[in-house]
Amino acid sequence: MATIIRKQETIQDKDQVKDFLTKKGLVYESYKTPESLDLILGQKGLSDAEKEEVLSGLEYRFDQLKKQHGYKANDLVVLHDEVPGIQDMLAKFDKLHIHTDEEVRYIIDGSGIFGFIIDGERFEVHVEKGDFISIPANTNHWFTLDQKLRIKAVRYFKDNSGWTPVYVDESKVLVNA
Repeated sequence: MATIIRKQETIQDKDQVKDFLTKKGLVYESYKTPESLDLILGQKGLSDAEKEEVLSGLEYRFDQLKKQHGYKANDLVVLHDEVPGIQDMLAKFDKLHIHTDEEVRYIIDGSGIFGFIIDGERFEVHVEKGDFISIPANTNHWFTLDQKLRIKAVRYFKDNSGWTPVYVDESKVLVNA
């Protein structure tokens, strides 16, 4: 379950997390991953065939999300400390940026940190297995792995072309910096 870290408080209660994120314009849900995938998800890395097996095991979730939100494609990203170039890859997303399409992630293993500046407030959302988060287009955010350096996340897309980060000057959006 996600945890929110704000300047003045930490929010861990599931209903309060969802309420806070909803008020900030973010979609948050918590979905249990099928136990049948636990063995394969417990591995650090996955082959392409194993990634396809995981996506196949989650096809029911994709079908549901296609109907609810109109997603057209999905893929599986697997990041861990032994991925070649991992620090360079993370460096693209650990700075404040936006996307011109929504960014949608369903965390199926591991954990990470999404940071946001919304309505002038800076806060972090620590996500872990089971967390589903949808970040609307043009929302100021960043992402990094936490100290575990491991995450598996299904990405959902309406339009892949809107996925390139557009960097934002933090001083222009942060109140009381």
